[in-house]
Amino acid sequence: MVAATALALLGYVVLASGSGSRDLPVAAPAGPAVAPTAPAEPAPAMSPAAAQGRSLGATVSSDWLSATAAKAGIPAPALRGYATAQLRLAGDDAGCHLGWTTLAGIGWVESQHGTFGGRTLGEDGVPSAPILGPTLDGSAGVAAIPTDQGEWAQAAGPMQFIPSTWSGWASDGDGDGVTNVQDLDDAAYAAGRYLCASGPLSSGAGWAKAVFSYNHSQAYVDQVYAAAQVYAQRTASVVE
Repeated sequence: MVAATALALLGYVVLASGSGSRDLPVAAPAGPAVAPTAPAEPAPAMSPAAAQGRSLGATVSSDWLSATAAKAGIPAPALRGYATAQLRLAGDDAGCHLGWTTLAGIGWVESQHGTFGGRTLGEDGVPSAPILGPTLDGSAGVAAIPTDQGEWAQAAGPMQFIPSTWSGWASDGDGDGVTNVQDLDDAAYAAGRYLCASGPLSSGAGWAKAVFSYNHSQAYVDQVYAAAQVYAQRTASVVE
């Protein structure tokens, strides 16, 4: 489990502070019906195109990236991380069937693609200020999760990994030789690997199981599903 409870996540601090609900991505068309416990698999989006002459997953096509980012309303560095993770996992675990829209749905719910609180996402995939969730000390409805150092844990980065989960799933998504939880390239690939460990996402039940493993909350599954659907709808007309 990436975070201990729904309230332990950064985004749910916003929810608890009085906003009352989690909005879909800005300027989204009318959202789909809230997903049931085992929804249909989110609508497929156009698959990312690998750069010409590169092996699967090495690099996302710059033309595909710019066109799809504009349609989706996702910062290009964030979409690069999600799409590269899909391409890499298609080679690493062909049976997983993880789409970039699922990762984008998680990225939106967790940190608005690394832009939460007025941050900007750099071209390197790192937000302008580190993203940290609340201290998981058992107060105010959050779980109590100590670290190995005897301190209280905090979920970190655009995909909100708690330290114990990151230590087992830390990944180098951009090939720079560093695993950085604040780097969306790394965090998206780690999140994809984590989701695929639950089994194929090619059915509604399998997809819901994977997302529920990321955060044990039906409300969270519903929100990720709704955001993933929006991104698929927005980018349906993108030509590879």
